[in-house]
Amino acid sequence: MKIKFDLIGLFVVDLQQMVKFYSEVIGLEIEWDGIGPYAEFKHEGIRFAMFERKELPHLLGQEPSFPKGLNGTFELALNVGKPVDVDETFNRLVEAGAKAIYNPRNEPWKMRSAMVADPEGNLIEIASDFWE
Repeated sequence: MKIKFDLIGLFVVDLQQMVKFYSEVIGLEIEWDGIGPYAEFKHEGIRFAMFERKELPHLLGQEPSFPKGLNGTFELALNVGKPVDVDETFNRLVEAGAKAIYNPRNEPWKMRSAMVADPEGNLIEIASDFWE
């Protein structure tokens, strides 16, 4: 049996705000009736969804803990292709309401990257393809 990741799910405090951010700021498509506790975006490849944190204890049968402030436990990474597209995407996202974490820069592993955070402090890397 081959195992593969199928879904990335974020457990969120404010589902309405987070759906709005990822659809209007990031630009992900969604067909959602605005009713929680679950919302799934249309995305080629891996599925991406959100679930309200307040419902999680019932689902799990126990009380989970969550990071506060800037969430350094994981990142979502967006590949935007060319290095110049990192700058353009970073500027667009910050102007639209993303929190700037670090400005576009060339990395020693031969890619350009920048980082922003969503309204609940989850890190989103904006990265280019590798160059020679």
